[in-house]
Amino acid sequence: MRSKSVGGNVNTGRAIIGAFVTALALKIFIIDIMLAEGQSMFPSIKPGTVLLVCKTYYGIRLPGSTGYLVQWKAPKEGDIVVFYTPYGDIAVKRCGKILSEEDFFAEGDNSAHSFDSRNYGPVSRRNIIGKVLGIK
Repeated sequence: MRSKSVGGNVNTGRAIIGAFVTALALKIFIIDIMLAEGQSMFPSIKPGTVLLVCKTYYGIRLPGSTGYLVQWKAPKEGDIVVFYTPYGDIAVKRCGKILSEEDFFAEGDNSAHSFDSRNYGPVSRRNIIGKVLGIK
């Protein structure tokens, strides 16, 4: 009778699970890839554009929470950020004016087709998910 080694299969399984957990942690805490929808940022960002979003650019936050555990940077005028609108939707807009230490004015580049701070008012910095670093 022959015996079959299962050690290789166990190690492969552990490696796959480890890679999955690592990728999930990166997506949740550090970096995300998103697909742009709508015309609000046209021509800078066209519908269907892939966005690379750095979730730790301004600080570290717990997923699903409002606010940062540690914040080391504030958004600047001109930054393109992903954030939760006051209605709970996810939006991609440019930081217009920084109104205070806590609030900024979010503007779409295509004002005729943008639902932004001109409609819903200032956005709290606590609502920022991350900064757009790459557009492909």
